[in-house]
Amino acid sequence: MQIPFNTLKPGYEKYRDEYLEAATRVLDSGWYTLGRELESFEKEFAEWLGMKHCVGLNSGLDALILAVRALGIKVGDEVIVPANTYIASVLGITENGAAPVFVEPDQYYNIDPDKIEQAITKRTKAIIVVHLYGQACRMDKIMEIADKHNLPVIEDCAQSHGAAFKGQKTGTFGTISCFSFFPTKNMGAFGDGGAIATNDEEIAQKIRALRNYGSEKKYYNKYQGVNSRMDEIQAALLRVKLRHIEEITEERRAIAEAYLAGIKNPDITLPQIAEDASHVWHLFVVRTEKRDELQKYLADNGIGTQIHYPVPPHLAEAYKGLGYKASDFPITEGLAGTILSLPLFNGENVSHIDTLLQIINLYQ
Repeated sequence: MQIPFNTLKPGYEKYRDEYLEAATRVLDSGWYTLGRELESFEKEFAEWLGMKHCVGLNSGLDALILAVRALGIKVGDEVIVPANTYIASVLGITENGAAPVFVEPDQYYNIDPDKIEQAITKRTKAIIVVHLYGQACRMDKIMEIADKHNLPVIEDCAQSHGAAFKGQKTGTFGTISCFSFFPTKNMGAFGDGGAIATNDEEIAQKIRALRNYGSEKKYYNKYQGVNSRMDEIQAALLRVKLRHIEEITEERRAIAEAYLAGIKNPDITLPQIAEDASHVWHLFVVRTEKRDELQKYLADNGIGTQIHYPVPPHLAEAYKGLGYKASDFPITEGLAGTILSLPLFNGENVSHIDTLLQIINLYQ
């Protein structure tokens, strides 16, 4: 039996008729960008989050870049960011000329609140938190620190649609939250897509202009903006996905619970969930000192896996100019050498789960 790491078709097929109706509706409308579908999605997504404003964008990376830009962060400024994250979280900072200041993760793989304050300097202009793999960060401590130092918080919610801390959804704590709707995300589109959410009307208005060449009125450009508009078709398809996001999330939680209960191999460390945090299981990430051997063993038995992520941003070739070296962030680097993501996707066959558990528990 071949078990892919991920496949998107089963998730599509479950709501196929609704997706086709939505796409056809847009095609028949004759209006394909910045139209009623996007306006409706923005309204519905903001209501689902419990936020006042949502602005649909071309990608989660664009959301991060424009969030930093909307706060006026520029060359010479610093932004605190997790060391253990995907590089997009850092690109949002450096694309605006600011400097990332990395902070190590806690035992839940998210930024460690107890290490944030010591990273704050007089040049710090914001804190980016990333709800990595689908688990909410410990936002009470983070917001306490941010409020104490009068710093805005940008939430990177690319992997955490619907996750919560103390019952409050991720994306509703900070000044701005950023979402990705890349197809593999829990609430994925059928191409690239992203959004920001905020309760600040001025910020929302600025990002709406920035996404459209910096223009609030056609051909009158207030800012040096970009082209980052979510297409009408993606907005329409995401409206379908949003209607089913709770069901999608519960299915992923059921798979994760089966893994948590069924993996008994003493060489494998299972993910933990922080007190008061919830997890939507964008990824199911285990740890083992024999990661490469385990990955090969699983591949030899037909099971696909991935590593999220093998190279921390501070050691990426793209950021060699920052001057970091191996051992600068030992916790993050230790994770990069030991983590492995197991298959978890909507529509995953129960027999896949049983087979994986049997094979992984036999590994020595």
